[in-house]
Amino acid sequence: MAEHEYTLPRAEFDKPVKLLIVVAPFYRDIADNLIKGACAEIEAAGGSYEIAEVPGALELPTAIGIAERMSNFDGYVALGCVIRGETTHYETVCNDSSRGLMLLGLQGLCIGNGILTVETRAQAEVRADPQAMNKGAGAAAAALHLVALARKWGGPRKGVGFKPATEEIRLAGDVKDTPKA
Repeated sequence: MAEHEYTLPRAEFDKPVKLLIVVAPFYRDIADNLIKGACAEIEAAGGSYEIAEVPGALELPTAIGIAERMSNFDGYVALGCVIRGETTHYETVCNDSSRGLMLLGLQGLCIGNGILTVETRAQAEVRADPQAMNKGAGAAAAALHLVALARKWGGPRKGVGFKPATEEIRLAGDVKDTPKA
């Protein structure tokens, strides 16, 4: 039976979109390729991004949850690589990191899951390579599509308990006033 793959057209936006790429760089070369693919896809869609690193794949959902509560990103890209070893740690890391991301997604966060779960380093290298399977770009594209759907279905976000004075667009990291300590 022949394989047939279908890729959605690139998401388009009429207002700025900013993603947070959260990466577990345990395998630095693989992580760098995933990042390269994700960044290129976000830029091609006209978006911007920030990158944050965490110790491992298990910390990816926690970092995204913190960013959602403490910042104002439109979506998230989780990147990392888990290669099967000699113990059951592989199953724990794969299942729990994926479950954590899924639970956040079900709460309404727009997350592209780019955690590679593979048997060998060679499999990871092919999947991460921007010239091959380019799974970093795929995860970014997934996040961008979810952001587009959220904007289509959700309309503008409303403030809690008050109506904002303007339709001001603020990107994560932008400072409205000069902070004073």
